[in-house]
Amino acid sequence: MKYQIEYSRTAQKTLMKMPRNTAELIRQKIWEVADNPSQARNVKALHHEIAGYRLRVGDWRVFFDLVNGAPRVLAVTAIRSRGGAYK
Repeated sequence: MKYQIEYSRTAQKTLMKMPRNTAELIRQKIWEVADNPSQARNVKALHHEIAGYRLRVGDWRVFFDLVNGAPRVLAVTAIRSRGGAYK
């Protein structure tokens, strides 16, 4: 089942600042997760104080959460480089 994708303001800014080819790759991987989250690769559930999921795309980490309401929503909360993702 397809999820609608919603980006936070910080995630949108990060995508706009990075090189275009990297941003397109990240968007493509997010669309793949939105199409079928149960079959997505490189996705792990987050534990401890951070809730949601993490998608690994090369040296970038995409943090998101799945909202199973009337419109199913994949909410992208942050996109960070690998070095500063978990600080």
